Amino acid sequence: MKPNPTIFRSLLPILALFFCLLFGAIFWGFSDALLITSLLFAAFAAGILAYSQGKNWDDIQKETGVKIAGALPAIIILLAIGILVGSWMFSGTIPLMVYWGIEIVSPRYIVLTAFLATAAMSMASGTSWGSAGTMGVALMATAAALDAPLATTAGAIVSGAYFGDKMSPMSDSTNISAIGAGADLYDHIGNMVYTAFPSFTVALIAYLTLGVFYTGDVAAVPDSARVIQKEISGVFNLGFVAVIPPFIAVTGMIKRYPAALVILTSSVAALIIGVISNGFGFQDALKVVVSGFSVSMAGADANIGEGARSLLDRGGLSSMTGTLLFIISAFLMAAALEVSGALNTLLNALLARIKSTFSLIAATMTAGATLISMTSHGGVTALIVGNLFQDSFKEKELAPENLSRSIEDSVTIVEPLLPWTVSAVFMATTLGVPTVEYAPWAIFCFLGPVFSLVYAATFDRTGFGLKRSRRRQ
Repeated sequence: MKPNPTIFRSLLPILALFFCLLFGAIFWGFSDALLITSLLFAAFAAGILAYSQGKNWDDIQKETGVKIAGALPAIIILLAIGILVGSWMFSGTIPLMVYWGIEIVSPRYIVLTAFLATAAMSMASGTSWGSAGTMGVALMATAAALDAPLATTAGAIVSGAYFGDKMSPMSDSTNISAIGAGADLYDHIGNMVYTAFPSFTVALIAYLTLGVFYTGDVAAVPDSARVIQKEISGVFNLGFVAVIPPFIAVTGMIKRYPAALVILTSSVAALIIGVISNGFGFQDALKVVVSGFSVSMAGADANIGEGARSLLDRGGLSSMTGTLLFIISAFLMAAALEVSGALNTLLNALLARIKSTFSLIAATMTAGATLISMTSHGGVTALIVGNLFQDSFKEKELAPENLSRSIEDSVTIVEPLLPWTVSAVFMATTLGVPTVEYAPWAIFCFLGPVFSLVYAATFDRTGFGLKRSRRRQ
């Protein structure tokens, strides 16, 4: 059996991905096609590396299948969200939210509203995907109707969704991070306040400042938004019945029922409401599931302009096919890296360089970010990184909740910033904004790692920001 490849050779597929993305974006602009092509090119480079290590296509194919199987719950949720978006259009749920969003929310503060609303829902439900796929979709539609900046709004939605996901005791990622590090759940959440609170505060101030210095007209709702209100109220019944689908979704998520089943139940209720309340046909309901909602279902007499049409024509299983291509391409690359031994080489190199508190935290976070970028599986990443670094944290007499926080700050909130990961593709697809456009505005997500590293760099002098192990205390 051949030894693992050298560090330089192990880095080659990752460098291939980076430079392919960089040069492609410079010469042709960033696009979905560029991302998929770059992933496949990196997978090819990783495949050559695996072949040089004595592996073959069957090994890579088998490992890819294992990774896809591990991500199947997330993929099912992804497809369910596609159905939910179309069905909530069909029932008038999203049109209702857009109507009242235009009526209530000022364009000046739509970004701040998006941040706080998704943060509250994500903390209550424990799911960033569910919050973005429900509340986030409605907020994006409202922002579009108000002519508000879509990339900024999407970034605020992602920030809020992941703040709630990180701090909620009902979140899967929060629980698994604590388990992987061997930390008590509530000690873990309490310790995350050190990085989450300042990140949340800075994001809150930034989004509020955007509102204060908003240069658009806030004296009145744009005429285009009023036109959209009139058009959607002429097609949909915007009464109380349209609130039933989100009520089902929020209640089910808070009660911790399986997310995919909750979303599908809400979608079925929405389809029934669309047929009964809005007068759409049963065949239209079936089309919504596969192809999404289309304003043509309202009939030739419906007075729907291009502005409202661009908001309403969305959803369906077919809207997620591109996302599935991303996932398969990313897992091909990750599988080739794993069977080649490149990941083991890189992780072992990190472990060998641990000398100070800062190097320990930095190595942990680098390992977390590397693994999540290659696997897109937060649970597996948290358990692997936790197992790798538990002894190192004990040797440094640091409490396990420092390890679990480092995992969260490098895995949970970093994943939606990496365009090729499942979470980033989900957010981009669901919110309709490319990752590279919303990422600079996802302020909470990129500040978490910054604060985590600052505490690590200053801890030996200040003693602040990290917890000593109980035996040391």
